Amino acid sequence: MMQIKKTGNNANVKRIKMLVDQHELRSPVVRELERLGTTIDVKTLVVGDYILSDRVGVERKTVDDFLSTLVDGSRNVFNQVSDLRDSFERPMLIIEGSGLYIRRRIHPNAIRGVLASIAVDFGVPIVMTEDARDTAAFLHIVAKREQEDVERRPSLHGKRSLMTLKEQQEYIISSIPSVGPVIARNLLRHFGSVQDVMIATKDELMEVDCVGPKIADRIRGVVGSKYEG
Repeated sequence: MMQIKKTGNNANVKRIKMLVDQHELRSPVVRELERLGTTIDVKTLVVGDYILSDRVGVERKTVDDFLSTLVDGSRNVFNQVSDLRDSFERPMLIIEGSGLYIRRRIHPNAIRGVLASIAVDFGVPIVMTEDARDTAAFLHIVAKREQEDVERRPSLHGKRSLMTLKEQQEYIISSIPSVGPVIARNLLRHFGSVQDVMIATKDELMEVDCVGPKIADRIRGVVGSKYEG
């Protein structure tokens, strides 16, 4: 495996080490971590982007990346958060950048609902950082606390979890544009099954909390339109 190391002036000083996913190698965060004197060990991580100790795993997303997971059904953020929680005693999600509520046409309350679910339902702390330098500084501080204060070194572990039936059902409904995880759960609770959500009329859909005419039209449009392949 590739290793990026720097030689310090004092060979007796233990250097802060992180395991970093190979996809993050070109990230400006890695360059900032190197500047801070961090030893970067590049790995193919199954879960998370940065491992700071045997109990701390971190998923990093820019604001654009985070928002894209809310509309791209193939990149469900809840699956990633679930894997992170199941793999690490102290998981964390970093959202890096500004404009969280204005970058895309996603209602702020839908975004807040996702953040609330991550923090409350999954119990994963969310850390907002300004930019790559801020992210690197935060990661370095946490790793320093773990490795120097409590002497916990990073270790490679983690596995992807299989979605439960409930998660699969929520995934199918939330993959419809404009339907996030919160609305997906509302729909499933109201109708009881994916099938009943799909066959519901516009008026029936609008009886569900947080579902207005635009979202109802979007659901009916996706479900009822002819496929032109």
